[in-house]
Amino acid sequence: MSRPFLAAAGALGLTVSLAACGTGTVHASPADQAANPLCVKASRQWPATVADQKSRAVSTKSDTVHAWGNPAIIARCGVTSPGPTTAPCVTVDDIDWVGTKLSDGTRYITFGRSPALEVLVPTKYNAFPPLGAFTQAARQIPQGHNRCLG
Repeated sequence: MSRPFLAAAGALGLTVSLAACGTGTVHASPADQAANPLCVKASRQWPATVADQKSRAVSTKSDTVHAWGNPAIIARCGVTSPGPTTAPCVTVDDIDWVGTKLSDGTRYITFGRSPALEVLVPTKYNAFPPLGAFTQAARQIPQGHNRCLG
């Protein structure tokens, strides 16, 4: 994962860094609403693999943060869902996601679910963003009124 991706993620309030070799522990902090019981429920549904990438060790003891692959795909539960927006929105398996381009990847947040899931996807995996891997976790949080248009 490149430094610009880390800087952009940091600017979004996520503490993320990798060990020097790139294969060590992924450093990520829990989201503000990580203690929400719905996040605990969602985190029990994290996938075993994402984009054919195996799970990685994460620095936090919170099960609401998980990582896969190198560079790491990072998922957290407990972020704030975006309100009405004109940002790109995609629906995968009836789960709506709002994407925000970062310097070296994309930040996806479930749309219309509170608390929301956040998935940071490095450019390496963005040709086919692996959002479907998070369907079961996202389904643990009820869909609200906001939905993608179209």
